[in-house]
Amino acid sequence: MTEIGLPDGIRACLFDLDGVLTPTALVHAAAWKDTFDAVLRTIEGPDFQPFDATTDYDTYVDGRPRADGVRSFLSSRGIELPEGEEDDPPELNTVHGVGNRKNVLVLDKIREEGVEPYPGSVRYLEAVRAAGLRTAVVSSSANCRDVLVAAGIEQLLDVRIDGNVARERGLRGKPKPDTYLEAASDLGCGPDESAVFEDALVGMDAGRAGRFGRVVGVDRTGQAEELRRHGADTVVTDLAELLEPAR
Repeated sequence: MTEIGLPDGIRACLFDLDGVLTPTALVHAAAWKDTFDAVLRTIEGPDFQPFDATTDYDTYVDGRPRADGVRSFLSSRGIELPEGEEDDPPELNTVHGVGNRKNVLVLDKIREEGVEPYPGSVRYLEAVRAAGLRTAVVSSSANCRDVLVAAGIEQLLDVRIDGNVARERGLRGKPKPDTYLEAASDLGCGPDESAVFEDALVGMDAGRAGRFGRVVGVDRTGQAEELRRHGADTVVTDLAELLEPAR
């Protein structure tokens, strides 16, 4: 299957959403920065060290379930908040309250700015489907379907495993491979017959842990070497690079 840049034997393509199919990773990073900076300012005062929307986002938040991202980043600053409840109001300084605050900001930004998919990703989705492969989106976001609909690409994906589905089925989030394995299973394929497409380091870890047939790193932020170190078999800056005419 050289025309789509994958080894023979691959029957399913499993795509992360933010940063792979849509540029919403940038929206998430900005929302996390606004959220965490407000928390840090409250706890540490005006001289706090701000959240870095590139380094801190990539290291502690990107690709993780929302509450895990809150715990991971705040732990890096030596901060521990009460867990709270999943429906905590966004103004409450609990793990779930902070996560819900970020979610409100993300939804506001998506409504205000809209969502346009990466053109190269749309081309690639259409090409793999034309080649007879099945497709799934695998995202930790609870807003995955809203983003797919807003971007106009929901019909190009056969299966959706997102934050809501993961919670309903009791699946562990990335870097565990559970959500990707579930997507492959829902498509009737084994991991060795499936390719993972990810931009997050924890997504690379999930692909490697699940022993998938191919793990493709999508480098939107200049972290190609990190993606390779975390398990990418190949790294591209745009999925269209995998199509033969683009090589």
